[in-house]
Amino acid sequence: MQIAIVTETFPPEINGVAMTVGKLVEGLRSHQHTVLLFRPKQGSHDIPKRERLFTEQLVNGIPIPGYHGLNIGLPNLLTLFLQLRQHKPDIVHVVTEGPLGWAAIMVAKRLNIPVTSSFHTNFHHYMAHYGAGFLQTMMAAHLRSLHNATATTFVPTQRLIQELTLEGYNNLALLARGVDTRLYNPKRRSNDLRASWGVTEDDIVVIHVGRIAAEKNIDLVINAFNHIRQHIHRARLVLVGDGPLKEKLQQTCPYAVFTGSKTGVELAEHYASGDLFLFPSVTETYGNVTSEAMASGLCVIAYDYAAAAELMNNGDNGALVTLNDESAFIDSAIRLAVNTPLRRAFAKEAATTTARLDWQHVYTSFIQKLRDVVYKSLTPAAIARARLTGDWH
Repeated sequence: MQIAIVTETFPPEINGVAMTVGKLVEGLRSHQHTVLLFRPKQGSHDIPKRERLFTEQLVNGIPIPGYHGLNIGLPNLLTLFLQLRQHKPDIVHVVTEGPLGWAAIMVAKRLNIPVTSSFHTNFHHYMAHYGAGFLQTMMAAHLRSLHNATATTFVPTQRLIQELTLEGYNNLALLARGVDTRLYNPKRRSNDLRASWGVTEDDIVVIHVGRIAAEKNIDLVINAFNHIRQHIHRARLVLVGDGPLKEKLQQTCPYAVFTGSKTGVELAEHYASGDLFLFPSVTETYGNVTSEAMASGLCVIAYDYAAAAELMNNGDNGALVTLNDESAFIDSAIRLAVNTPLRRAFAKEAATTTARLDWQHVYTSFIQKLRDVVYKSLTPAAIARARLTGDWH
């Protein structure tokens, strides 16, 4: 197949959506499918890639308010129309719900190309964190309309499918997430890295990986760690990532280590060199950092939803806390910080749990679901030809 993918973000940008889309493109190419990817130009230095089975088409964009370093794509109807008409992809897959995604859906329908989408981000839940809570209902309606205009919307968890169904979403399909356990694993633990943080092997490192922003509930990470410090004076907090609250927290939390954004092996070493992973975000659709932390041999404390609800058994391979129960979150953080044997037992089970999360299974599931959508869009004559030639099974 030839698949056109429309996304606001893509590697080397650092966020969960970019990582997931990058992995799906990698999987499509590994199965010999051709990918045409549309994304906004992120700066004057940005050059479109032209590689085997992969072509990028850059479109104009504008900065996203409150999200430094990432542009949102403008509609670019003419560019989309000319490119899609020229390349004639079998299907268009829309990753993000901005103006570029809406334009791609309209153009694809005009050209009779089937369209699918992914639900990656609870944008409507972000509104309150950026002083725009009054727009939440409007944003929720926008997201629902956009996704219902596509043949299938891929969702990362069964629980989220149930929630979106109640909100009026149609044609939802489960597409799980994987984790690269060759990269993220306990063997990446580095005593040298820990020493650079000012701790020994016997000290406890409380770590958080992600955007340092209000929507990640970063204040609760700080609050929980301050309670831990009352019991363990040599505890160290390590915050991996960047974001709008970083500069403020550097002033108010001089005891914390701010590493900036990390990728690849360096990121994997940071995960594995921690001991207790705090993830109190309440705006996730999945939360890839949860599975990455578990695979790295960390004890994870998270709210009981998204990836944590899918992967964790409370009291077995981590600690699940009722959503928005901040007191229970802090209590769990203290309990696991002071109880080293229990923390290490949870961490060992977490690594075992994630060993089964294979990206190859995700790739094959995604490809098959795309093929099914394309097949259903064919005319009876085209279906007959496809069966005759063996192109579809």
